[in-house]
Amino acid sequence: MTDQSRRALHAYLSADSHDQWHAFAADFGVSVSAVLEVLGKHLGTSDHPPHALVSDARIDDFVADARRLDAARRRRTRA
Repeated sequence: MTDQSRRALHAYLSADSHDQWHAFAADFGVSVSAVLEVLGKHLGTSDHPPHALVSDARIDDFVADARRLDAARRRRTRA
C-alpha cells in the first residue's frame, strides 16, 4: 500500500462469526485486518471480479444470506 492513509472498517458480528474470522486468520498466521484488506482489493476489480474468487453459486448464497441478515437487523433496529 503506497498511500499510508487508512480508514477503519467496523462491523458488529455474531460471536460465532467473530470467532471464525479470528480462527481463520490464526490458522493461516495472518491478521483479520490483512485478510479484509486483500479481499477488499480483489472485490470488483477488472482483474479479479468477485465471481473469480468464489464460484457463482457460493456468491449467490453469500449475497442471499447477507440480504436476510441485513433485513433482520433493520427490523430489530426499528423495533
